Amino acid sequence: MTIHEFIKKRPYLVWYVKDLGKLDEASIVEHVLNYGDWDDVQTMIKILGIQKTAKIFRRKSTPDKFGRQNYDPLVKNYFQRYFNKYATHA
Repeated sequence: MTIHEFIKKRPYLVWYVKDLGKLDEASIVEHVLNYGDWDDVQTMIKILGIQKTAKIFRRKSTPDKFGRQNYDPLVKNYFQRYFNKYATHA
């Protein structure tokens, strides 16, 4: 299964997106971590791999030059700890 097949089976995670095929991996990771359940997260990690998922999360959870990032604070805190324990910093 590809990451796009995965998200197409879960349109409720990206309810406002019309063309799910145009979502990039970073957007999919963000939506799954913010809105998915534990099974969604684990399935996504199996598809992308924990290292790649962690790399995307770390890059996108760091505020941009305007101080913006799209992760819920509790989600961000949890997955910072989770990926620090289970994924190496590459």
